[in-house]
Amino acid sequence: MKDLFDDTVLQIMPLAERMRPRDFSGFFGHEKIVGKGKPLREAIEHDTVQSVILWGPPGSGKTTLAHIIAEKSKSFFQPFSAAVSGIPELRKVIQEAENRLKHHQKRTILFVDEIHRFNKTQQDVFLPYVEKGTVVLVGATTENPSFALVSPLLSRSLVLVLESLAQKDVEKIIKNALSDKKRGFGGKKILLAEEGMQKLVHFSDGDARIALNALEFAIQHALSQEKKDSVALSGAMIEEALQKKTIRYDKKGEEHYALISAFIKSMRDSDPDAALYWMTRMLEGGEDPRFIARRMVIFASEDIGNAQPTAIAVAVAVMQAVSFVGMPEAAINLAQGVTYLASAKKDNASYAGLMEAWKDAKEKGALPVPLHLRNASTNLMKELGYGKGYKYAHDFPSKGGSAFGGKDAKVIQEHLPKELKGKKYYRPKK
Repeated sequence: MKDLFDDTVLQIMPLAERMRPRDFSGFFGHEKIVGKGKPLREAIEHDTVQSVILWGPPGSGKTTLAHIIAEKSKSFFQPFSAAVSGIPELRKVIQEAENRLKHHQKRTILFVDEIHRFNKTQQDVFLPYVEKGTVVLVGATTENPSFALVSPLLSRSLVLVLESLAQKDVEKIIKNALSDKKRGFGGKKILLAEEGMQKLVHFSDGDARIALNALEFAIQHALSQEKKDSVALSGAMIEEALQKKTIRYDKKGEEHYALISAFIKSMRDSDPDAALYWMTRMLEGGEDPRFIARRMVIFASEDIGNAQPTAIAVAVAVMQAVSFVGMPEAAINLAQGVTYLASAKKDNASYAGLMEAWKDAKEKGALPVPLHLRNASTNLMKELGYGKGYKYAHDFPSKGGSAFGGKDAKVIQEHLPKELKGKKYYRPKK
């Protein structure tokens, strides 16, 4: 593989690219996956890697791990970006891989960055060549493979989850960049205060690329102000250079589903504090407040139901207020609704009953309505027994009586098809 780190190229490359490690000595984090003795690391070091999908957030090390595989392998390493190339280019790459294997007995490791950008029909192109071993596929994606990739491709690949880097690993990466004389800032006198380090780590949010790009920007900004090759970076200088941190949040990706799941489950578990936190996380990330309000309306019926019937009224009122008021003030309406729903009594009996009844309706087909429940609109219907024996509930006295005329509208007669006689769907909690 061509050395990407020769002196001429280094001069124009961003720091994050310059500092990309070529072996495991500079690869920080992910000990559970590539720590010493782990199966993937053994496979990489012994050049026996099979097709693998690397799933993780930006800056977690997916591309770096692919480059380490390239450095360790005797196979031909072919990078490919699904973001800028299409199927014609991919077919050409695969044809070259076939020729390479046939004439030179050399495998091709095909690294496809952002593989989720291929639609499911396009992904099918990989299948026969991965199956035959024409290429060893190394795919990188920020999207959940369960949704973004076709099942046949997943079944032929090992899926590995790379989490955001821990703070200690981001610190190591920053310190490495400050000390490395060839690729980093080791040739200059750069002193980073502890407060500045913590601000950089917090700003990166587990993304090594963001950390290094932010460090480079802060250093270049400081050097241009100082007019010399040495500078002491304080926390205030880092903050001034970085301005405002943007929370990572993909409204269509994994983070979207993870946060809304945490939000709903916090309300379900009657934890208003956690529910408020996840709500603000979504709002800070740019989520549509109407989406949050819609989920609250669903929650009111699904998880609270008749245990506190006013919940649905509150949720609908919040939804209307959000549309009427708009952000940022609509967050106040959301907060009131969220804390109310999280603190309310819970009973999912109506939702559970719905699911059971729906299941029977689908599985048992169109069961006939009992004759006594049918309206006899014609003489023929009366002759056939429609409505015969039906008990009109208001004609039967209440057993216990009530404040509204002594009627409870409850009579003993079967209302379900005979195949479901005695079935109970609604079982409210006592």
